[in-house]
Amino acid sequence: MGKLGLFRARHLVTRTSIGAEWETIQRYQNLSLRDAIIHTLNSVNYNIPRAPRTSSWAKTLGNRNSMARQRNMQRMSKNEGAAIQTWWANHMLTTKSPFLERMTLFWHNHFPSNIEHTKQPSALLEQNYTLRRHALGNYGDLLFAISKDPAMLLYLDGYKNVKQDPNENFARELLELFTLGGTQYYSERDIKEAARAFTGWSIDDRTGKFRYRRELHDEGIKTFMGKRGNFDGDDILKILLRHPRTAETIAEKMWREFINTSRPNPHHTRRWAQIFRQSNYDIKALLMAVLSSDPFWHPSNVGGLIKSPVELTIGTMRALPYRLRTNNLAHNLSLMGQSLFAHPSVKGWEGGESWISTQSLMRRTGILTNLTRGNLRQTNDARMMAHMPNCSDEELVTWLLPVSPLSPLPTEPGRQRLVRALVLDPAYQVS
Repeated sequence: MGKLGLFRARHLVTRTSIGAEWETIQRYQNLSLRDAIIHTLNSVNYNIPRAPRTSSWAKTLGNRNSMARQRNMQRMSKNEGAAIQTWWANHMLTTKSPFLERMTLFWHNHFPSNIEHTKQPSALLEQNYTLRRHALGNYGDLLFAISKDPAMLLYLDGYKNVKQDPNENFARELLELFTLGGTQYYSERDIKEAARAFTGWSIDDRTGKFRYRRELHDEGIKTFMGKRGNFDGDDILKILLRHPRTAETIAEKMWREFINTSRPNPHHTRRWAQIFRQSNYDIKALLMAVLSSDPFWHPSNVGGLIKSPVELTIGTMRALPYRLRTNNLAHNLSLMGQSLFAHPSVKGWEGGESWISTQSLMRRTGILTNLTRGNLRQTNDARMMAHMPNCSDEELVTWLLPVSPLSPLPTEPGRQRLVRALVLDPAYQVS
């Protein structure tokens, strides 16, 4: 099997990392396709920097239950929320395992939560740990873990779900977003019965951890997806994992994450889903199928994804020696529509073309202009050149752009001038 070469190595790295880092591309271009994918899947370091301090569950619960302390809780939630946003953004900027962060971000969007609604940054931080721990593991394990995750119980009101008054929020999103993916695959009755099964799933007032309250659980017989029994929440999850649509839903999301923003091709996604189910929901097995597939490598899909704010901003700073002048990375992501730990809705960030609007495009262009600002009168800026690859201008274009530049390249000499022109070219907005 032949070597990847520069163009295909660049494609694999930009789709699986955060930014087109030259050193990784150089290493991959001399590997076979299979070896490069295996290296991507297995080169993972789970070490993370020390997280900021967050208030305990008991402290925030005390504020939550006191009208006099509501303002104090909101202030605390806002400040600590901003701290964990900055923590994760900075970790994505410096991590040696960008693929792990990309997949953690993927699952973060599949299982969204929101600081404003949960008012519990410590729980969101723990959820982040859960997502990264399972990001390349087993989807069944991840689904069970996230269903008992305190931040999710807060966000979708699962802790309010009791037999006297079943709350359907979590059950509805579980079926629509996390597993089956469409109302044609289940009924309102299935939602109601699933909600009954999850009654009693709560949060311990002292520890902030998951707690099952048997006295609040509906012990009656439920009928769910054509099956009858005295089901609890775990039973519902097992039934959903046996349903073929669950694997297909994840496979279709992988299409939008790694292939292009068009409607997923069922010929490929169903085959991926079959591999996923046969592997007992091994996420790496699914990713291997996706990354080695014909659609992933087809020339028509190169440049077929619009970079998210994380990819655009953090990816640029990982690939090139640029930095923001102040430590406001997370804030800039929020301005461009990707506020970490603060999804706009239960559906997460829509992604794709939604990243581009008249307002957001101005902000995207503005931050790239700010990053690349410098003294262009210098033929070669010393700081820039110290971190630039020793390659031809043609290789530089192949490295930074997935497709041919849409704007004319500068005619005046200077590597810094050329790089700035490429970064500001519209083609740089896609991957």
